Amino acid sequence: MTPGLAAGFGVKETHGILWQPANEVRAASDGLGWGSLYASTQREAPYQGQFSAVKDHLIILHLDGPVGVSRALGRSLSHRVVGPGGLFMLPGGLDFGVRLEGYLESLHLYLRHQIVEEVANDFGFRGTDRAELVPRLGVRDPMIEQLALNVRDALTHRDPTSQMYVDYIARLLAAHLLRKHSTSAGESGAPVGGLTRAQVERAIDYMETNLCEPLTLADVANASGLSPSHFARRFKSATGAPPHQYLMAMRVERAKRLLMQREPIAEIALACGFTHQEHLTRIFRRLTGLTPASFRRAAQS
Repeated sequence: MTPGLAAGFGVKETHGILWQPANEVRAASDGLGWGSLYASTQREAPYQGQFSAVKDHLIILHLDGPVGVSRALGRSLSHRVVGPGGLFMLPGGLDFGVRLEGYLESLHLYLRHQIVEEVANDFGFRGTDRAELVPRLGVRDPMIEQLALNVRDALTHRDPTSQMYVDYIARLLAAHLLRKHSTSAGESGAPVGGLTRAQVERAIDYMETNLCEPLTLADVANASGLSPSHFARRFKSATGAPPHQYLMAMRVERAKRLLMQREPIAEIALACGFTHQEHLTRIFRRLTGLTPASFRRAAQS
């Protein structure tokens, strides 16, 4: 795990926007063990408020609209009519005021400051060359929108094994923010080059040994001796798949071997790191086109 990165990230660490009395929270990541970011979906009612700074970075994706939004930063006041896909982005460390002028379906993401710092260091932003994120109101960014919707999907499925996937998305999000929405936008460049064969083998061996555990990206990166953000990019370059996808494929391959035997499918699911039989069935069908039961029948015929 990244030093100083808590295993869980709860609503008490956010600005408190979700505590507006008339807001209806649909889903939130409290209790899922996500350390890289916090996520929630909600129906927001019109409100106006002042909020004290938190250290982490806020991204709000508008899921419907349009709706008017006013934002105050110090003496600066901005107003936009924001439609579906529009973004409200606030770097950590800033007090702000906001007025929401209508009802809104929204997705809130809080990205850990440590993740952005980690990725910035990997990009070479240190000391006087530090890159600072900048506020945005009403902009569209298809990359951020897609990453945010991927987090929403992971949140909706309530899958404890999604930690590595969310860690991966958090670092992609941090890298994109630094490239496109920072004081050094356009100046950064991702590290090049892949992993050595030994580093790939250590990562795969670690995943194989701990296949039934809820692994995080940092867990596997540590086995290779790299930071999670370095590891995520280089692992995909070396293997052709992001770490979370590679891990899922490994779990399905183990499930195939066990399905050739007589163990109950529910026990196979737990032995392969899935939370329950339905989780195994969903992933297994997505990767093979068959349910575990259908695969077993075909293999035994």
